[in-house]
Amino acid sequence: MKENYYERLLNINTTGNENWNRATAHNHPYEPTLYEALDTLCENYILEENDHIVDFGSGKGRIIFYINHFFRCYANGVEMNEIYYNESLLNKSKYIQKNKKMEDKINFYCNLSQNYDIGPKDNKFYFFNPFSVQIFMKVVENIMQSFEDYPRNMDLIIYYPSDDYIQFLEYRTPFMLEKEIVLDELYKNDDKEKFVVYSLKTNY
Repeated sequence: MKENYYERLLNINTTGNENWNRATAHNHPYEPTLYEALDTLCENYILEENDHIVDFGSGKGRIIFYINHFFRCYANGVEMNEIYYNESLLNKSKYIQKNKKMEDKINFYCNLSQNYDIGPKDNKFYFFNPFSVQIFMKVVENIMQSFEDYPRNMDLIIYYPSDDYIQFLEYRTPFMLEKEIVLDELYKNDDKEKFVVYSLKTNY
């Protein structure tokens, strides 16, 4: 299984799903993106070494380590759950044993996503339904404010997009649909099993 292969390759432990009974009105339980889905994403979406990706609701850090390993880019994880945040720090300590040059390119923050201070170089933002549309709206508003302060091309990468997320982006933001990556080899009967990329560019 790719789950075991990548966990060994990256020298981390990010497996396990959280029970939906522990979900709150605004924050959804931990569920890591499958490595097979990430493989499909990265076959169709390329990152550069100077990109700065932010994973909102980063859990134990799977996205961060996978993206950094294959693209060598900067990666920040934002996680409100202190237990998962501490596990991501433990995973980082194990990951950099094999990737010492990457230590300064990876950071984790124990914070509410809506309170994360968007850095002037942050330009890629990953979401896997981590929270309600109300929080998503606030995070995207922060991203748009950062765009106004420091204009640069930006992408929102959303896995398993909710209708509420899409409606907000389509009707209330200047972000435009750039790419849709359907996971038809993994899931044949669920039209939400896909990645969508929404872009905001300085030349729009």
